[in-house]
Amino acid sequence: MPSSPPAALRRRTLLLSATAAAALAACGGMGTAPNVPMDAQQRLRAANRIGWGATQTQLDEIASQGWGRYVERQLKADPRAPLPGPVQAQIDALGISQGDVASRVWTAESFRRNGEKNDKTDAASTEEQRVAARKAYQDAQNLAARETGERQLLRELYSDQQLLEHIDWFWFNHFNVHQGKRDIRLMLSDYQDRALRPQALGSFRRMLGAVARHPAMLRYLDNDQNAVRAINENYAREMLELHTMGVDGGYTQRDVQELARVLTGFGVRIDPDPAKVAPKFASMYRRDGLFEFHPARHDFGDKQLLGRTIKGRGAEELDEVLDLLVAQPATARFVSRKLAVYFLSDQPPPDLVDAMTAAFLRSKGDIPATLRPLLYSPQFAADGAPKFKDPQHYLLSSLRAGFEQRAVQNPQPLQQWLRRLGQGLYDKQTPDGYPLTADAWNSPGQMTQRFEVARQIGGGAVALFRPDGTNAPVPMPDLQPLRARLEPTLAPATRTALAQTGNAQQWLTLLLSSPDFMYR
Repeated sequence: MPSSPPAALRRRTLLLSATAAAALAACGGMGTAPNVPMDAQQRLRAANRIGWGATQTQLDEIASQGWGRYVERQLKADPRAPLPGPVQAQIDALGISQGDVASRVWTAESFRRNGEKNDKTDAASTEEQRVAARKAYQDAQNLAARETGERQLLRELYSDQQLLEHIDWFWFNHFNVHQGKRDIRLMLSDYQDRALRPQALGSFRRMLGAVARHPAMLRYLDNDQNAVRAINENYAREMLELHTMGVDGGYTQRDVQELARVLTGFGVRIDPDPAKVAPKFASMYRRDGLFEFHPARHDFGDKQLLGRTIKGRGAEELDEVLDLLVAQPATARFVSRKLAVYFLSDQPPPDLVDAMTAAFLRSKGDIPATLRPLLYSPQFAADGAPKFKDPQHYLLSSLRAGFEQRAVQNPQPLQQWLRRLGQGLYDKQTPDGYPLTADAWNSPGQMTQRFEVARQIGGGAVALFRPDGTNAPVPMPDLQPLRARLEPTLAPATRTALAQTGNAQQWLTLLLSSPDFMYR
């Protein structure tokens, strides 16, 4: 692994300390709501960058509250707050909203076992019954993943807590897991709601700890196979390279090996029956739902990690290591720059990243404190460096712009469109997540797919707004408020082309196909 010279790290730390005062000035102090004057176009740009696409309701809130008060209310979002009534009712009716993840996994696991041929324990089982059991297992997995995607998209489209929904996707992508591995599809909804969402606008340290103990991550990166005398380094490597310090963060291959030893024994237990634990380990055993720490699988030797001795004592070692990782200047810079790339620009201003990094270090990973220098920076509402939309930003901003007052009845086409655009929910196989920069999404093939999606949405997106399997008519929305809001911000050539359209469908299709709409 690459490493940075100690002297370089010391100079970087001194630089970060020197920018702390600037960061405080930029954010107006912790938890305050500074006055940030904005005209209509600046409000539009800021709204497009803080969430999944500006709506008139959102713009009215910013205008009436002021940007500072709006931001502070967004930073204090409640992850449990309900959505508008009809949308919340859709979520409440989903199977993932009933019961708990352990029960769903146990039920599905019974299907899987019944689908296996075992002459000793199930001599009466026929091949037809086993085929049916295997199908039931796959159906349960697919349904759980599909419903998790529906819930996510409905939240992103209709929540007024746009910052929460926007950064919630960022954290899933940062701590990516792939739905196709083993039984992870059954765990996705719980991973989102228990490991990520509670701390999406809270503590990076607590979120890192929740991820490290969630069965979806432990399963995905094979830590459930990591045991003393059978070390698996997968999760340890990605925790350092992708989750905390970054590839240039200064750690070594020895650090990866030592962290893997710390992580031994952290795994997944599907069986609802208690594990068998030797008396000498009984007090150290931990279980929470599907997660378990099994001390018999743990390496109790001392470890040397990032220059510190980690005394071998069991599960508590991990908390000491996570504290150490969050305190690293490399972690602060890696996470801060990635946030700035996501929200603002493929090449964010270095002084802004410095301010965010200093805030991260000063607050020990408090996410609102880290975001304030970004959200209150002059660049956040400026038009100098527009951010190219990835597929999900493009798709959701299209619907939020054109169909603000209309609730999606059938979210399935949205998931299908995202797959066609190359950014299917939970489909990224590698742990680095989907790329956040334009060069991954602005190819001719991508544009061709977007134009087809624009045609379907511009035509009224009827498949989305009527119940699945029905033919109820879906009228076009009134687009005059959208025209009044957007046309002054468009390039002259785009305005000229839009003026020549003959109806609302043509106008919306052309808008969504325009170069202007590809940026936020």
